[in-house]
Amino acid sequence: MANGILNGTGLQVYAGGTLVAYSTNCTININHSPRSTSNKEDGGWETNMEGMRNWDVSCDAMYAWLDDSGSAISGITLSELFTTYIATRASFTVTFGVTTTGTEDTKYTGTVWMTSASLTAPLEDSATYTASFQGSGALTQTIS
Repeated sequence: MANGILNGTGLQVYAGGTLVAYSTNCTININHSPRSTSNKEDGGWETNMEGMRNWDVSCDAMYAWLDDSGSAISGITLSELFTTYIATRASFTVTFGVTTTGTEDTKYTGTVWMTSASLTAPLEDSATYTASFQGSGALTQTIS
């Protein structure tokens, strides 16, 4: 780690406590939408106050059913995400964070709904998918 810059490989997404298998990329968006308080006395300048906050997580992963040895994958797959969360309309906990040991571990955890899954199967290339999760309620940050 140079200058405290974290290698992105150490950041992972866990859905319902299980690692998303073969993840290649993950993103967390944390937003704040201030509410307008603009009025005629502001001299043409917009004014704002605190407003609603929201967050979402997405991840890209290799699409697979079995690992290289032909055994079941040790993380959660797109098929399992669909069966467990989309088909049942169930909310669940997502954790986004550092998984490497020996570092300051920062994790973000909260309840989500799975909002989309997109499977891509290009000619003579690896099949991949993207899964998106919309936060519901507070996002908790823990540093250990």
